[in-house]
Amino acid sequence: MRINVNTEQERFAKLHAGDLVYLSGEVYTARDAAHKRLSKMIENNETLPFELEKNGIYYVGPTPSRPGQIYGSAGPTTSTRMDVYTPTLLDRGIKFMIGKGRRDEKVKQAIIRNKAIYFIAAGGAGALYASCVKKVEAIAFADLLSEAINKLTIEDFPVFVGIDCQGNDIYEEEN
Repeated sequence: MRINVNTEQERFAKLHAGDLVYLSGEVYTARDAAHKRLSKMIENNETLPFELEKNGIYYVGPTPSRPGQIYGSAGPTTSTRMDVYTPTLLDRGIKFMIGKGRRDEKVKQAIIRNKAIYFIAAGGAGALYASCVKKVEAIAFADLLSEAINKLTIEDFPVFVGIDCQGNDIYEEEN
């Protein structure tokens, strides 16, 4: 199934844990350090560098791009490191996340509560994912280097549904 993450989010409700999906649209990158800063900004009622409502975050560990490349290797990083911050971001409007690995129970409950979704990207497929990145725009926290927030425009980005809107978890259930 192909889904534009910016215009077809209502289709998330029809997805089931384990489904293969090709995502297109815009997604923001953020890892541990960026999540920590975003959380502190929320705590302090500061203006965030991007709108959380109806957007998504890719937990990516990029490498520097080579000459002629739009983006370096774009493999997923382990999602559990963001679990402490994720429920707050989901409650503030984030609708999807892309990463790898399990999520804790608080994240799963926040996914259900917010009718959001967690997509799993395959570890070791960074070169494939880089080929799906069509545009990169720096957004915030450039001092964090590879952990800075960027806006990526992706096309046919292959992922599996890890946790669907009903809380079904690919890691816990037979699908």
